[in-house]
This record gives sequence, C-alpha cells and structure tokens, in this order.
Amino acid sequence: MTGHFVQRPEYPDTAGDLAAAIAVVECFVPRDRTQAMHRRRLLDFAARHRDALHRSCAPGHLTASAWVVNHEATHGLVLLHVKIGRWLQPGGHADGESSLASVALREAAEETGIEGLEVWSDPVDIDVHLFVNRKRIEPDHLHFDVRFVVRAPRGAVARGNHESEGLRWIAESQLVDPVLNLDASTRRLARYGFELAHDVSSRS
Repeated sequence: MTGHFVQRPEYPDTAGDLAAAIAVVECFVPRDRTQAMHRRRLLDFAARHRDALHRSCAPGHLTASAWVVNHEATHGLVLLHVKIGRWLQPGGHADGESSLASVALREAAEETGIEGLEVWSDPVDIDVHLFVNRKRIEPDHLHFDVRFVVRAPRGAVARGNHESEGLRWIAESQLVDPVLNLDASTRRLARYGFELAHDVSSRS
C-alpha cells in the first residue's frame, strides 16, 4: 500500500495536462476483470480524444468521484442525486483539472458540506458508464470515472447541497439494501473503498 491520505493534493505545473491525469490511470493496478476493462476503455478513449478532460468533449469526458467514509471507516456516505434520481457517491467533472484526486476531494466537499476531508492519493476504482440526465438538459454521454477514497474527520456532519435530495451514512452490510438500490458500480467502489479504509484504520 503506497498511497496516503492528504487534504491538499499537489500536482504542480500540470493544470489542463491530460497526460498527467492519464499517468495516474496507467499506474492503477486493477483488482478484477471489470476494473481492467474500464481502465482499458478509458486509456483508449483518452488516446483518441485529447480534450477528454473537458465536458466540451461531447462523446464523453473524465470525471472523478469519492467513496466518503467516516473517520472510523465503519460507514460510507451516499447521496440521492437530483439529476439522476439514484443513490450514488459524490463526484463530478474534471473540467480541465488534471489532478483527479483533487477533483474527487473538491466534489466530496461540495456535495457533503463536510470540512477537513482527506483523499487517498491513489485511485481505488475506475468505471465507464453512460450518463443519462433524467431532466434531459444535456445529451447522453460517457463518464470515464476515476474513483478515490475520501475520509471524513471525527464527528463530521454531512449537510449536502442543491445537487442531492438526501444523504445517508450506510454500513457495508447495507450495500445490498433494496431501498437504496445501489448499482453494481457503486457497490464495487464501496467494497474496495471500505477495504482500503479498514486497512488504513487498523494500521493507525
């Protein structure tokens, strides 16, 4: 385990540099066949679309998301997203930012309202999925999502923002709760996120 938790990821002189973002993906070691497939799809797409860091890349673009765990790593946070109408993890567009860890941390802070979050420096999952806006504000397109674990400080209280209709802290046993109806992608992220967070917690 070579990564670490940081509050401010530093990637100097790489703003807008797709190669810097892709280097993180290239170093990612898949844990299963699904991750390997998504990693390959992302790398192939980025090789053909040099503007993949920007949402102006109409077929799809890079995003980053976060599995937010409480400090004890006993619960993770899911949000009922307004645009999608599903319980998901926080996340959003890179919008030209090449430090995907910074994107994940920023989105987690904005969407949960929690201060003092820390992001694990290495991604824990990669996913490619079709984004469908239920309000039809924008055309369907692909999200090439690089995912990180984000840890909340002790006693953190989530407040949320306009992007979600609700927030819930859930235990690992609740990942298959039919009320939440989490998709396979979110459950995979959560399982690997909990595993990493538990490992780090046990070592500290």
